Amino acid sequence: MKVLVVNGSPHLNGCTDRGLREVETTLQANGVEVERINIGNKDVRGCIGCNFCRRNGRCVFNDVVNEAAPKLAEADGLLVGSPVYYAGSNGQLLAFLDRLFYSTSGIVDKTMKVGAAVVSSRRAGSTSAFDEINKYFTISAMPIVSSTYWNEVHGFTAEDVEDDKEGLQTMRNLGKNMAFMLKAIKMAKEADGLPEQERAAFTNFHTEG
Repeated sequence: MKVLVVNGSPHLNGCTDRGLREVETTLQANGVEVERINIGNKDVRGCIGCNFCRRNGRCVFNDVVNEAAPKLAEADGLLVGSPVYYAGSNGQLLAFLDRLFYSTSGIVDKTMKVGAAVVSSRRAGSTSAFDEINKYFTISAMPIVSSTYWNEVHGFTAEDVEDDKEGLQTMRNLGKNMAFMLKAIKMAKEADGLPEQERAAFTNFHTEG
C-alpha cells in the first residue's frame, strides 16, 4: 500500500512539513509506503478550461501536475498538506489540485482511494482551508480520513509545532486511521471489488430558448 503526499507549502522544512512528517512516520510504522512531492516552491498556474486533457490524457501545461498524475494512479491514498493564507489554502496548491483532479478525470479511477488533509496555521483560519481540500476528495468518491481533532498543527515556525503536543498527537492518530482505512478497503476490494459508480446523469438546468 502506498500514499502520495503533497506538500503545498513553499517552506520545505516549515510547519506544514512538520505535521506531514508526523503522519508519514506513523504510516510507515504501520506498513504503508509514502512518496512525497513538494509543489509549494514550484511555478504552478491554474486551469484555463481548454479541455486539452480530455483529448490528450494530460494537462496542456507540462509541469508537476503531469508528473504527479501517474503517482496518483498507483497510490492507494492521497495526503495533502497546506499552510493557511487568509483563512484559505495556498493558491499554488489549489491550482495544482484543480488541474490534477480535472486532468485525470476518466483516466485515474480515484474510487476508494483514501484522502486526508493536513493544514498548519499560526492561529486561525485552518478549518476553512481544511474544508477546501476535503472537497476534492468528496467529489471523487474518495473516503476522507479523520482524526481525534481537525487535522491541523499550529505555530509560526517548525520549532513552534514541536510544542503543539495535541497537534502532533492528532497527526499520529491520523496516520493510524489512514493506515487502518487503507488496509480495510484493500480487504473489501479483494473480496467484493470496488462499488460501482453511476455516471449517466448530468444535470445542468440549461434549456434552449
